[in-house]
Amino acid sequence: MNTTSPTVRPIFVVAFAASIALHFALSLWPVDFTPVPEAPPLVATITELPPPPQPVAAAAKPAPKPRRPSPIARPAPAPTPEPAPVAASDPPSLIDPTPDAIASGPELPAVPVDVATASPAAPAPEPSAETLPPRVDLVYKGYLGTRGFVLGDATYRFEHSGNQYKISTVGELRGLAALLFPGQGRLESHGAITAAGLLPYEFAVERGSRDRREVALFDWEAGIVTLHEQKTAALELPTFDWLAIMWQYYFSPPTGREVSFAVATTRRVARYTITREDDEKIEWGQGEIDTVRWHRRSEDGKSDGYVWLAPSLHFIPVKMRYIGPRGTFEALLDSIRVDEKIAQQ
Repeated sequence: MNTTSPTVRPIFVVAFAASIALHFALSLWPVDFTPVPEAPPLVATITELPPPPQPVAAAAKPAPKPRRPSPIARPAPAPTPEPAPVAASDPPSLIDPTPDAIASGPELPAVPVDVATASPAAPAPEPSAETLPPRVDLVYKGYLGTRGFVLGDATYRFEHSGNQYKISTVGELRGLAALLFPGQGRLESHGAITAAGLLPYEFAVERGSRDRREVALFDWEAGIVTLHEQKTAALELPTFDWLAIMWQYYFSPPTGREVSFAVATTRRVARYTITREDDEKIEWGQGEIDTVRWHRRSEDGKSDGYVWLAPSLHFIPVKMRYIGPRGTFEALLDSIRVDEKIAQQ
């Protein structure tokens, strides 16, 4: 039985605009919440983002094998014959798990490294003069209507090390909305940074406390995503979650006039196609900026989603809007925050 309130339900319709609207919808969930200590806040504001880091060299991942969803456990694969003896050395792991990744759930699957194709004699690439800080906050303001009634703020934190990433967010309502709907919602995404962008391993939705936590686990080798209550669905490239899609085009800019992808929540997987419409200059929290507007209309024609991507900010979303039968939700990027010592470099 679906217990989602009428206010929350339409927000799940459009991938981009709904991503931030979903965040505010989770904050509407009436639960008691005990704050959990967070990492120190990022307070230094920047108006430019450096280019994305180069992904760690790794063999291309094979395309996932779509198969009929099934709860039946798969037998373990046959062991691979050992190669000819070489100098005793363990193959380098792609990245060491961070404490945050370990604390947040089950161990993430490792991405294999093809040591056979590695080129030991090749010189290491020169590091970029500018690198993406280890932690970056995208701070949005949410509105009911087009910049009308302020719902609150949402902070999307991107953390990375090697080619592993973590995105997390906590949103809070303000003013009258905070009195009517107490509580918080939290989203988390863990995965890998690849040459094609982000590859999620785990997506979690937490409504106020860990006992109200739902998780989606991505098994790319098997081509299956395990959803809430052990339901499964076929997994095909490209598939993202609500948080990964917000950062995907920073690492792999969209091309052409039409882009298709799938988005997995903790309960379903849906496919979306967005269309490039026009270039548009808009105002954000730090002034005026050039953007490219993308649009999606729902199959029944009753809702529309828009996202404004900024080329000068490496195509992160500056504005998102959802228009549906029960109203309009809009989110506008207010600031980009990093560690103060990073901003001063």
